[in-house]
Amino acid sequence: MRQIDLTPFRRSTIGFDRLFDMLEATARQSSGENYPPFNLERISDDRYRITIAVAGFKSDEIEITAQQNLLLVAGKKAEAQDNEVAQMLHLGIANRGFERRFELADFVRVDGANLTDGLLVIELVREVPEAMKPKKIAIGTGGESEAIEHRSVA
Repeated sequence: MRQIDLTPFRRSTIGFDRLFDMLEATARQSSGENYPPFNLERISDDRYRITIAVAGFKSDEIEITAQQNLLLVAGKKAEAQDNEVAQMLHLGIANRGFERRFELADFVRVDGANLTDGLLVIELVREVPEAMKPKKIAIGTGGESEAIEHRSVA
């Protein structure tokens, strides 16, 4: 895979370090493994859904961790007892552990997660604080402006 050098952009921008780090991390990850497969959906302007195919995993074998701007989904199969394991003639179903990382935008939080029929569905919501939302400013009409008096400072 071809490597992209973002150094010229880093020199001429201020405050975008996190964006360039995400681009470089994504480039490194894209050459890696794609297990387990997943879907990303946009449900509405502020709602998202991640669906991960985790066939064979139980809910207690999957761990979801939400940190600031990072969602980590990890699965680890429980060790099978020797007396429960049959002699396998063909092993075609992946039985290995996994770890998936998702970079989250600011103000995105995990709303819930469900495991049904081998699909782990994670609901995400973006909640922008009121102080960060755009506000309309009313424009007053009428009335004369008062003159500002200029006083000399002695």
